[in-house]
Amino acid sequence: MKNTTSNLQKNNRIAIIGGGPGGLTLALILQRHDIDCVIYERGFAESIRDQGGTLDIHKDSGQLALKEAGLLEAFHKIARYEGEDLLLVDKHGTVYRKEVDDTGKEGERPEIDRGALCELLLNALDPQRIRFGYKFIAATPLENGKHELHFENGHVDTVDLVVGADGAFSKLRPLLTDASVEYSGLSMVELNIEDAVNQHSDLISFNGRGSMIALSDNKGILAQLNGNGQIRVYLSFCADRNWVDMNGIPLDKPQVAKHEFLKLFDDWDEMLKNYIRYAGDRIVTRRIYMLPIGLTWESRKGITLLGDAGHLMSPFMGEGVNLSMLDASVLALSLVKYGDFEESILSYERRMYEYSSPLAEMSDDSLKRFFDDNGASRVRDWFEQMEQGDQNEG
Repeated sequence: MKNTTSNLQKNNRIAIIGGGPGGLTLALILQRHDIDCVIYERGFAESIRDQGGTLDIHKDSGQLALKEAGLLEAFHKIARYEGEDLLLVDKHGTVYRKEVDDTGKEGERPEIDRGALCELLLNALDPQRIRFGYKFIAATPLENGKHELHFENGHVDTVDLVVGADGAFSKLRPLLTDASVEYSGLSMVELNIEDAVNQHSDLISFNGRGSMIALSDNKGILAQLNGNGQIRVYLSFCADRNWVDMNGIPLDKPQVAKHEFLKLFDDWDEMLKNYIRYAGDRIVTRRIYMLPIGLTWESRKGITLLGDAGHLMSPFMGEGVNLSMLDASVLALSLVKYGDFEESILSYERRMYEYSSPLAEMSDDSLKRFFDDNGASRVRDWFEQMEQGDQNEG
């Protein structure tokens, strides 16, 4: 464990609301520097370990944070570099781009299931630093930057610093800004194909080891092969905000619902429709939200935000979890460097705005590119432009 250069007093209390990758990373880096903190997480360890699909962890953000947490080597041992493979097609199955790495070299954005990442972080964290089953309700500002935290189970805590790592619908955000999340215009239906590796070899052969993206007509079928052999599928639609509730598809009747989804992709290639046919009964609908691009707020001494709580953006640059972890690293190291909550928060927030705002704009542009009338060709062209830019820089 590192020795801290921080001047934070031993009796200073730091609370982190939310035990996702960002909150866990912050707690771990503080732990390495002997700075005490506690995470309040509404769920339980088992639910955290079971969350979400696969994530690509970027070398210049998520992996940097893992290094500061002392977990980069452990991450490399379990990361799936083959998960970087990509197939881009249109609704007819015409291939616009195919990336398959057979070199055996480690890429810059290896994949890991979200649950596996959270387990890696949880296993390294002192169990005394996280409290499960604490649903956060509200924070009351007190004198000198302190906040009184209230939880559904009746627990009350008074802390010197509270960090909102509580996601898109953060309950701490209103203490810093009037900005709220906005519907992006995109809705998704999440499906899962269990044990696809063993049960559906035809789809595995088509999908490959990583992600498959099929785009046409302002909609898409997005699929990821997870480390446990399942394929997570996202049917994606440009739709009004109320489409999820008003489309008339009975989600409580999975077979009927899948039949209706097949109608929505009626003229798509049969192999692409297999992503719907092979799916199990679990169906989850999602609206994609975002915060205003370039959002800032007036810095306050005893409170700040990280990750989606501070800069929620569309998922089409793969930046969400990476920025959450990078935020955690920048904030933790600011606390170590300055040893003062007010100066630490101000330094962290200024830097966070600098790197998150351009990426939020790029993510929004990417969403519009994906769900254009000719999404597959536009995404292909974008990849080629990015590659050309990298060559020119080189």
